[in-house]
Amino acid sequence: MLRSKSRVARYAALVAGAALVLSACGGGGEGDGEGGGQTGQAFAECDANPNECNSAPADQLQDGGEITMAIEKNIPNWNVTSSEGNVFETAMVLKGVLPSTFYSQPDLSFKMNEAVLESAEQTKDSPQTIVYKINQDAVWSDGTPISADDFVYNWKVQNGKDCPDCAVAATAGYDQVESVKGSDNGKTVTVTYKKPFTDWQQLWESGAPMYPAHIAAEHGDLNTPKGLKSSFEWFGKTVPDFSAGPYKIEKFENDKSVTLVPNEKYWGEKPKLDRVIFRIITEAAQEPTALANNEVQVIYPQPQVDLVNQVRNIPNVSSYVGLGLTWEHFDFNLDTPALKDKALRQALFTAVDRQALIDGTVGQFTDKVKPLNSNNFMPQQEGYEDVISQTGQGAGDVEKAKQILTDAGYKVEGGKLMDPDGKAVPQLRIRYTTGNQIRQDSCELFAQSAKELGVNVKVEPTDDLGGTLDSGDYDVMVFAWVASPYPFANAVQNWTTGQGNNFGNYSNEQVDKLLGEAAAETDRQEAISKVNEANKIMAEDAYVLPLYQKPTFIAAYDNIANIRNNSTLDGPVYNIGEWGLRAG
Repeated sequence: MLRSKSRVARYAALVAGAALVLSACGGGGEGDGEGGGQTGQAFAECDANPNECNSAPADQLQDGGEITMAIEKNIPNWNVTSSEGNVFETAMVLKGVLPSTFYSQPDLSFKMNEAVLESAEQTKDSPQTIVYKINQDAVWSDGTPISADDFVYNWKVQNGKDCPDCAVAATAGYDQVESVKGSDNGKTVTVTYKKPFTDWQQLWESGAPMYPAHIAAEHGDLNTPKGLKSSFEWFGKTVPDFSAGPYKIEKFENDKSVTLVPNEKYWGEKPKLDRVIFRIITEAAQEPTALANNEVQVIYPQPQVDLVNQVRNIPNVSSYVGLGLTWEHFDFNLDTPALKDKALRQALFTAVDRQALIDGTVGQFTDKVKPLNSNNFMPQQEGYEDVISQTGQGAGDVEKAKQILTDAGYKVEGGKLMDPDGKAVPQLRIRYTTGNQIRQDSCELFAQSAKELGVNVKVEPTDDLGGTLDSGDYDVMVFAWVASPYPFANAVQNWTTGQGNNFGNYSNEQVDKLLGEAAAETDRQEAISKVNEANKIMAEDAYVLPLYQKPTFIAAYDNIANIRNNSTLDGPVYNIGEWGLRAG
């Protein structure tokens, strides 16, 4: 599954081209004094209190007003549960329009959507059974109640069985559901799994919000694959005139903007703003100018030093650098003959100095970025455990790396590393995305480290990261994954034998067993324990070396309240209904 910042991913996702060209030292920003990248006062508390910073109660907000936020992509498909419509910008626009069961918070945790649900509980372990109680007042904008029918419809189009020709973004989890049944006039939903699914909160969550079943029924027979497909595709082609969130879409101007206005049928706390406008600006470099001219009041671009420095000079604007779920890493291709030897892989990773790599790249931008020590959890997430440091990998310890090789029977002759059979280790190729200066610099550093061990590594760009990974046309690759608040299905997709995301063909029976058990656990703590146990084995196998979390960047005018960074795939709009302009 290929994803970038412009592609929503509820599971691990490949980031193909997030270029952060750091040509100058950005240093720390005014306001934080520690080089973290926060400027102004609005986001001053966000490090300590990410979920509540920049808050203001409703009685301290103006009644009315509008806010314009820049987005970087047009919206050609409105169905975010489809593979084509599964785009970050589309999801941001629809965040305040479509209902969901759970969403991701700024601290990278997930939370039940209390506007839509009164409760969501696992009531039985075997078979795993989840009971959702829908808010009795929750209705679509035409007055139709949100009901079990909506759960059933959105399950059918995404389970890969009832509508095999529906081109969905993912089926994971939905394909493990045995039945979805309604009761209590449709306000209670009972979901029974044929195989336990640890990440059950992932279904119908904000990355895959619900589309209305009663409107779907107007565009296809929901009891046939053909009819389901017809309705599914209709949602992709049609600008929604329906809503079950605080806002509804008033107007879409192709390649220009999307305008939201309050949904008068919304049963929760009414939004204060008259309008939220998403202005489409496809060139990130234009965003600081638009912000300075007050043409937009919020931007959320990929951070680059020049862009950030421009923003820091705009009066009455605060900015913040966050760390989210996207992480960079070096991957070995285990089909490369020389790299089948674990000792060589361990030595190469041990010689890499991750701190030096950070200092030379994203460290110029913010001092928040640290070496990442897990393949499955971010430091802010429950379950994070350092499984890398104890291996010595990423420490830049060349002497230890040489000792690993010596112990395994390698020798250096004439400056070249000779394997235990006396053959020279062949030249390896490390590849990166064309135009991504940070990744090129990272590859150069890897090559320099390897050279100290007598291994020649050639640095080569690729303009087709996904294709290069899929074809195996590399020995070492640097790229990024977008992790998820729901890590267990991710782990299976990324690391177990034969999975599509396991590009380097890693295979370890014990890891397969542990991760398979973790994804089917009904006890989350037990699942975390199994993932970390598997991760320790993976680290010893030296297949993937985590490098660091990639930064995100938000800037907004100081008079906007309740907006804050959210480095998950929900983005800053996760609470768009609470946004407002400070009174006075």
